[in-house]
Amino acid sequence: MSDTPFGFGLPPEEPEDGDGKKKDPAGGGQGQGAGGGPVNPFAGFGLPGGAGGGDNPFAAMFGSLNPNDLGAAFQQLGQMLSYEGGPVNWDMAKQIARQTVAQGTPDGTKDASVGPSERAAVEEAVRLADIWLDGVTSLPSGASTAVAWSRAEWVEATLPAWQQLVDPVAERVGTAMGEVLPEEMQSVAGPLIGMMRSMGGAMFGQQIGQAVGVLAGEVVGSTDIGLPLGPANRAALLPLNIEAFSKDLGVPKDEIRLYLALREAAHQRLFAHVPWLRSHMFGAVEGYARGIKVDTTKLEDVVGQFDPTHPEELQEALQQGMFQPEDTPEQKAALARLETALALVEGWVDAVVHEAAKSRLTGADALRETLRRRRASGGPAEQTFATLIGLQLRPRRLRDASRLWASLTDARGVDGRDRLWEHPDMLPTASDLDDPDGFVHHEQLDFSELDKMLGEAADGKPDLRKGDGAKDDGEKHDDDKGDSEK
Repeated sequence: MSDTPFGFGLPPEEPEDGDGKKKDPAGGGQGQGAGGGPVNPFAGFGLPGGAGGGDNPFAAMFGSLNPNDLGAAFQQLGQMLSYEGGPVNWDMAKQIARQTVAQGTPDGTKDASVGPSERAAVEEAVRLADIWLDGVTSLPSGASTAVAWSRAEWVEATLPAWQQLVDPVAERVGTAMGEVLPEEMQSVAGPLIGMMRSMGGAMFGQQIGQAVGVLAGEVVGSTDIGLPLGPANRAALLPLNIEAFSKDLGVPKDEIRLYLALREAAHQRLFAHVPWLRSHMFGAVEGYARGIKVDTTKLEDVVGQFDPTHPEELQEALQQGMFQPEDTPEQKAALARLETALALVEGWVDAVVHEAAKSRLTGADALRETLRRRRASGGPAEQTFATLIGLQLRPRRLRDASRLWASLTDARGVDGRDRLWEHPDMLPTASDLDDPDGFVHHEQLDFSELDKMLGEAADGKPDLRKGDGAKDDGEKHDDDKGDSEK
């Protein structure tokens, strides 16, 4: 076996001159290429000026390099191969996201620190938004603090939530990498599988980091995708992105900031005072991820032809997507549950914010429609997540859910509408979105009373706990019997 590290071949021997000496590449007229041009010492790496670009094992990861960048390239490759953490290299994801943010958005806007006046404006907008929301929902304020973030601060604050969303899918890919090899080969190929998992974690990290970085240039708060991405009880807005969002809308900037503060504060109320909602939403994503099938045919091709000197092949496979939803009742149910949950959250926020803003902000209707369309269409970063985790985080039935919540308000009042958040089984289902009137007017079981009854029944087991329990129970049954006979 060669002692040369993988991916690196020894340079060919220089041809000898007629005197038996090797050519001096530094000598005048010597060291010429086949076409008479100068020999590029980096040609084997496919660097600028070389002929090896097509076979360059680093081109897909590092792009065109100059000699000064070579050290950084090898450092990044070393990080990829030495990673031994979870299914995603989150250190790399964070690094890539920060780099993407630093490059700025396509319109040339660069990230910048938030100034004192912008922070004060955000704090005032959230304070006023909470006052307005008090009159349209029974859920109290959920934001103990209001913050103004730069894009880089948004990246830092939301990465833990992205980790919770992406890790389940990435874990499936890592497991599948080991399963596609025949069992008798797995023990022999252990180092190769370990290397592929390390590189897979790094590739995921690169793609997630890129998507998070791009998304940081688009979002206006911490709840734009309907999930609580930031820390609990902290309403956050991004002044720089609000400035970009405000262009060409024809609505005063103060109104836009206040409308977005209403949406952020409404999300915070919901997630702060519906204790089961966060785990329900993230659990729905994880449940959907468990049912995702890795395209083992494509993965087998990648593993079977995997060349450690061409890690870009693994990256290309990830970019093209290897995930297909299982066409099973369980997977369909998981997808329906997730899409319905997203729609109900976004629909409730849409209905509540509209009620609070319609008589106070002249541009409320225009902003509502703009945000609905923006939320429904998504963007390039959201498409990247769809490719990576096989899921689009969009409330496909936002308008249906918003109409249903508005109808519930008319029929049952604010308290009756918001009481449905007390238990997940009380919420409308996907079929209820098809028939909102039927849901609005049918009787709802009060789960708080049911829980109380079950608790009392558990605490009052007659023959085991109190001597007169049997008598009390018997008298109760007699009373019930009497009532039925009346």
